Amino acid sequence: MKKLLGFVVLLLSITPVLFAQEHYTEGPIWRIQLIRVKPTHMDEYLTSLQQTTKPFVDEQKKQGMIMDYKVFLKETKNSPDDWDICVAIEYKNHAAMDGLAAKGEAIRDKVLGGKAPAQQLSEKRAEIREIISSELLEEVFLK
Repeated sequence: MKKLLGFVVLLLSITPVLFAQEHYTEGPIWRIQLIRVKPTHMDEYLTSLQQTTKPFVDEQKKQGMIMDYKVFLKETKNSPDDWDICVAIEYKNHAAMDGLAAKGEAIRDKVLGGKAPAQQLSEKRAEIREIISSELLEEVFLK
């Protein structure tokens, strides 16, 4: 009886996955950050992204750590608390994120000059922006 109950529980737990797979195939993973820039600091923030984030993610792409990245500016505002900028980084799959911290530290040291300058940059950015949300999304392709 316990084996039958275990089989039923297993079957019920994988059933949603089986039905979902008939509708789509799995695609890449996207790390999305939604950012609200404080008033009058948009130019400063975009300059910071251009000078430090772009070289960092370009190097990650060059080394094959990421597939691509995108930066979006939101053209509509639903409330004063809404986000302004979305930074999206594309990974081939979940496995591509294994060991990412150690690899990222090497690139950080190469591009930004080490941990201390990166920390200073982070503190400066915290003064002019707020991260509204950080999400991990899986892109799917409908069949």
